[in-house]
Amino acid sequence: MVVDDHPMWREGVARDLTEAGHLVVATSGEGRQALRVAPAARPDLVVLDLQLPDISGVEVVQGLRASLPQVRVLMLSASGEQQSVLDAVKAGATGYLLKSAAPAEFLDAVRRAAAGEPVFTPGLAGLVLGEYRRLAAGGPGDGGTDPGEGAPRLTERETEVLRLVAKGLSYKQIAERLGLSHRTVQNHVQNTLGKLQLHNRVELTRYAIEQGLDD
Repeated sequence: MVVDDHPMWREGVARDLTEAGHLVVATSGEGRQALRVAPAARPDLVVLDLQLPDISGVEVVQGLRASLPQVRVLMLSASGEQQSVLDAVKAGATGYLLKSAAPAEFLDAVRRAAAGEPVFTPGLAGLVLGEYRRLAAGGPGDGGTDPGEGAPRLTERETEVLRLVAKGLSYKQIAERLGLSHRTVQNHVQNTLGKLQLHNRVELTRYAIEQGLDD
């Protein structure tokens, strides 16, 4: 689903997605309309503009996550302002990409975000990692994971994979870096998710950052 108040941009994004083999189930130019349409359209991924004429993109993310908890949201914006990025991520956005991104970068971000991978324009990833680390330093009261003495033990390889996940590498990049198959990397991630009782790669990344594994 594509949500953007500029018709030419919205139609252009929808066309690029369709030509790349994605099914665009709905488009919208307003946030409230998007929230009304989404439950029936049931998109897997919403490409969402940060600045909308009625309500903010951050409010749309919050509404989408409330009605469709499994939906992925890739924010598109002309703004790389720190607070805009953090607000979007805290609201539940899977990724945040500047509108200046090249078409190939955009389509790659769509594929990765749809798979649940956190995706950020180069330069913004460090900002998000730093914020997660700051929140984690506040302890469990800030929503961080408190491993305690009973924390599950990860194998050396699982820890290595987790460290690369925290750095924002894709499964393919991790496989190439470690000389493993794509399937093996997936298995390590799934095993780690199970041990840590996490549900997806975004949560896994947050855990890794809290444990300082992104250094």
